[in-house]
Amino acid sequence: MLVANGLKAFNTVVSLNSALIIDMKSILAIVGGVVGVGTLAWGLTYHELIFTSFFAPKFENVRRNTFEQSKSFRTGAVQELQNMQFEYIKASPEHKKALADIIRHRAVEVPADAMPSDLQSFISNLPQ
Repeated sequence: MLVANGLKAFNTVVSLNSALIIDMKSILAIVGGVVGVGTLAWGLTYHELIFTSFFAPKFENVRRNTFEQSKSFRTGAVQELQNMQFEYIKASPEHKKALADIIRHRAVEVPADAMPSDLQSFISNLPQ
């Protein structure tokens, strides 16, 4: 009887260990899955960062070139230069030199074919 009780106790401990091992396997699988998903998310984020840092300047350059060729940019730049021409005409002699430098600097950004001929001649006749 003592041996039978000892054998029952041993079988109970073995079955508890088996259940505990199964539970440990499940826990390890869950933890491994969470770590795997986290690693995948980090890797995708890192890939996006590398991708963006390489291609973003190129995309932005295309956007800038497209904007500079647009009608709204050209019209706005010409209007700004014409306003500066008017301000130059009204300015005192000591302010004209500074305005001339600013006008020449801004005129470089505007294509010559977008400017009217009177504005082109005004800019070319500005004192150095």
